[in-house]
Amino acid sequence: MGAHALDDDLEDLAASARADLVREIDASGAWAADPLWREAFAAVPRHLFVPYYYVVARGGYKRRWCGDPDPDRRREWLCGAYADVPLATRVRDGELISSSSQPSLMAQMLTTLRVRDGHAVLEIGAGTGYNAALLAHRLGDGRVTTIDIDPEITESARQHLAAAGHHPAVVTGDGSRGVPERAPFDRIIATCALSSIPGAWPAQCRPGARILAPFATGLIALEVRDAGHAEGHFLTTPAYFVPLRGGTRPEPEPPDLGGLPRRARNDEGFRFVLALTAGTLTPSEAYTLWEHEERPGRERFGITLSGDRARVWLDEPDGPHTWPLS
Repeated sequence: MGAHALDDDLEDLAASARADLVREIDASGAWAADPLWREAFAAVPRHLFVPYYYVVARGGYKRRWCGDPDPDRRREWLCGAYADVPLATRVRDGELISSSSQPSLMAQMLTTLRVRDGHAVLEIGAGTGYNAALLAHRLGDGRVTTIDIDPEITESARQHLAAAGHHPAVVTGDGSRGVPERAPFDRIIATCALSSIPGAWPAQCRPGARILAPFATGLIALEVRDAGHAEGHFLTTPAYFVPLRGGTRPEPEPPDLGGLPRRARNDEGFRFVLALTAGTLTPSEAYTLWEHEERPGRERFGITLSGDRARVWLDEPDGPHTWPLS
């Protein structure tokens, strides 16, 4: 069986599973602000982008794939391809290096991106190519650029996209540097976690552009004022992605939280604040801020980029709680 060929019974199962996924995302309200994304998810077959993926098993990962000789395991692969869960798609030396994101989170991110007809979009992190296919369905192939540093990932993404009938620009390179030859962009969306906000991104955007990226276990939505300035709030949604590989700084070592109360050490919201303040505030200072401000949610935080400098703030860019982004 070819990577993109299905038996007739599996074609029917794929159509049914895709319809179920669309209904599940419908119920989540992920695209309530822009229901045109519903059409894209209904049209683009996710299984073409995950001919194999990995599930956690005892001692590591177990592969599910479309060419399994066991028909029951092929059905298991296909049903898993349409589950509303992230799928591990590349594992190297036991480390996850690429994945296909949870579809409902993808729908929320694409809706939050606020694309319009005619927009040019840059995606950082090609992954399987599925997100680029959704963008291409909505905007047209010529309006979409996706980049990844790993040539194996870009080549497979290109093949998956072609199998689905799409041919956006797929670039192999360091996503932190953007794609200047395809600029300017109206939107930039990252599907990998950042440790800093690359200055090249707003510099390659039109004024009024929007940048959406995973950062510090959250999603930051930045409005671009000009080539050197961008600012915006975090969304309420937690977000965990494979890190961007390339020119951004490495993740800092985890801080020692031994002196903090157990409720803080185990609190997901506090860990977000720790990630935002790493290298600037000590864990005890971050804890004092978190408690004093009544354990603020992600949406109360924001980032301002100005040239090569970046600041994090709570509630207001010029308010009493602001600090450099390390």
